[in-house]
Amino acid sequence: MPTERLTFTGHDGSDLAARLDLPEGPHLATALFAHCFTCSKDNHAARRISARLAGAGIAVLRFDFTGLGHSGGEFENTTFTTNTDDLVLAAQALEARGMAPALLIGHSLGGAAVLATARQIDSVRAVATIGAPFDPGHVLHNFSGALTEIDESGVAEVNLGGRPIRIGKDFVENVKAETLQTEIAQLHRALLVLHAPRDAVVGIENAGKIFSAAKHPKSFVTLDEADHLITRAEDAEYAAQVIVAWAARYLDIKAPAPPPGAPEGIVRVTEADPAGFLQDVNAGPRHHTLADEPAAYGGTDRGMSPYGFLSAGLGACTSMTIRMYARRKGWPLAQVRVEVSHDKVHAQDAKTGQDARADTFRRTVFLDGELSDDQRARLLEIADKCPVHRTLEASARIETTLAD
Repeated sequence: MPTERLTFTGHDGSDLAARLDLPEGPHLATALFAHCFTCSKDNHAARRISARLAGAGIAVLRFDFTGLGHSGGEFENTTFTTNTDDLVLAAQALEARGMAPALLIGHSLGGAAVLATARQIDSVRAVATIGAPFDPGHVLHNFSGALTEIDESGVAEVNLGGRPIRIGKDFVENVKAETLQTEIAQLHRALLVLHAPRDAVVGIENAGKIFSAAKHPKSFVTLDEADHLITRAEDAEYAAQVIVAWAARYLDIKAPAPPPGAPEGIVRVTEADPAGFLQDVNAGPRHHTLADEPAAYGGTDRGMSPYGFLSAGLGACTSMTIRMYARRKGWPLAQVRVEVSHDKVHAQDAKTGQDARADTFRRTVFLDGELSDDQRARLLEIADKCPVHRTLEASARIETTLAD
């Protein structure tokens, strides 16, 4: 996934840092992502969701609001209104590149910001919120202990997301006064509400209020066991898949959930989650699957391991070769099943650098049908003729048994 770093001018003239995640294949649409209040453009949820959308042909701009992350300016001088101003300016920066956003995605307070902003951006046709509060003032509970100091001194330093941030009185008063009821009711865009029932930061009742206030078309999808920050990779993956599938209807795109395919004859493997091992695997323009590592080895177990694919190749080739031979002979072979096991784990192998010649594939062939003993024995011999078997023989030992 190509990622371009860029800056644009924020509401107060400061340079705001942004990343534009671009599809490797066709560019089908553009989304603008607003991060959560205690986060940045580079938090896990923003990176993972953006990567999956880019994989489906949707470019995503994610940026740090004024005074946060790598952006310039002083956060203590910002308000909820200036955050929405930054969002509008981000949309204008995209439009200047010929990439006006059709989709807004907002996480937590960023979700409230996209709801408040959507009607100001003509190109937007769909809005998705993740763990968003119905009342932006909900964010004040993050630093309730400092509200008295902020009221008396005009500013106070609070710890948010593990880092100190100075909060100004204008922010507190502005976010208290903000209401989204009218903006949601008059959104006139498709709305997707994503929320976790066990969200301990922004309760699920907020999703209910947002959904009730909105007019159709609207959708609500639960994120089940996810936490507020969507820290688990599988939750971010699920949220991204739902957003892609849902947005395709409203953005008039025919984007498949997997990335656009590779050229005929090419297997393209693209990293889907830089924080883990998840890979998008495209075999030519029509076939897509996922590769991963087990959780015990740092993966998320959402696809076969590399050795799993190797075993699958051996098993599939064996079955096909046996079927072709039996078909040519006219033998009554009803079904073939091949089970393959392998005694290495890729993540271990990569760390230890063991000799590949230590590999052992154990292959069991199951043949169903009214076959004679001679026919079954001959089909077992044919198993060793499969092209993948021959390819592996140079560096691996293959043991094959015939099931009873």
